Amino acid sequence: MSSRGGKKKSTKTSRSTKAGVIFPVGRMLRYIKRGLPKYRIGVGAPVYLAAVLEYLTAEILELAGNAARDNKKGRVTPRHILLAIANDEELNQLLKGVTIAAGGVLPNIHPELLAKKRGAKGKLETPVSPAPEKKPKSVKKTTAKKLSGKKAGGKAKKQSEVSKAASADSTTEGSPSDSFTVLSTKSLFLGQKLNLIHSEVSNLAGFDVEGVINPTNAELELKDDLGSALEKKGGKEFTDAVQELKKKNGPLEVAGAVLTAGFGLPAKYVIHCNSPGWGSDKCEEMLDKTVKNCLALADEKKLKSVAFPSIGSGRNGFPKQTAAQLILKAISSYFVATMSSTIKTVYFVLFDSESIGIYVQEMAKLETS
Repeated sequence: MSSRGGKKKSTKTSRSTKAGVIFPVGRMLRYIKRGLPKYRIGVGAPVYLAAVLEYLTAEILELAGNAARDNKKGRVTPRHILLAIANDEELNQLLKGVTIAAGGVLPNIHPELLAKKRGAKGKLETPVSPAPEKKPKSVKKTTAKKLSGKKAGGKAKKQSEVSKAASADSTTEGSPSDSFTVLSTKSLFLGQKLNLIHSEVSNLAGFDVEGVINPTNAELELKDDLGSALEKKGGKEFTDAVQELKKKNGPLEVAGAVLTAGFGLPAKYVIHCNSPGWGSDKCEEMLDKTVKNCLALADEKKLKSVAFPSIGSGRNGFPKQTAAQLILKAISSYFVATMSSTIKTVYFVLFDSESIGIYVQEMAKLETS
């Protein structure tokens, strides 16, 4: 009450504050009513729209900030926003018809123009020619997957364009048609490199990866997302090889690892490992053993590079932070103990942004420790 007995002035709480969002809910309601004048608009519609746009904006800004940081820039520009969207498959599909002012363009260089330059190095002479022929088929299939609501695996071409457009600081690997941007690189004491890539393990066409790690169970089933993708790309020969291996060796013990040829996959070999479940007996020790057994099998075949997903953090229930710490520690200690390993590069191929952030942090800690 005031001194004159009047009513106390009450401050008006906005709809955005009530909903817990930053974007203006009232303005969203006006836009919806203006665009859809014949429909009744529910109370939750503008709140939902504001929340979705806020999340989308935050996601784009985070990826654009990462692109600016990778290019050693202190300010996010429209160019970084364009690269961030093009480097993310879902955002690129959502905003493919959007023009970003002052964002520039993504170069579309024909692979044949670059094959001669890369062919001089000798390593990629064999895979360079078939890569451009196989890639368009993969892109068509992944478009169908996207329409059915599943995660698509056709990021290679877009990431290739983005990596070519990036500055000289960004590290690119693979053949010209299928190169990827390496998000983070760390060197171990004995010279081995740990590279972090935003992709899927089954989608490494053109990458210089000789072995791919496939976390599975005792029955060597190919039922999860990664197993299904490997089965599809490996073809019938790959599936038959897995079944034959199962009949020959029986159930795979926990922390055990076995090897099959890659057949239709971009890697020469696939190393199947039975990783432990979170909460099982000595699960952390067994995960450490799983990683070392995979590396030992790769050394046995004299492989120079292997690609790891985040073992244990999927259906086996390991916390992502814990799994990353254990895997990185196991790899580091393996190389120190082996000394004469043929493996020179380990790729961590991750898809979700949470896992990527965790591995970047843990790799930095590993280097300083």
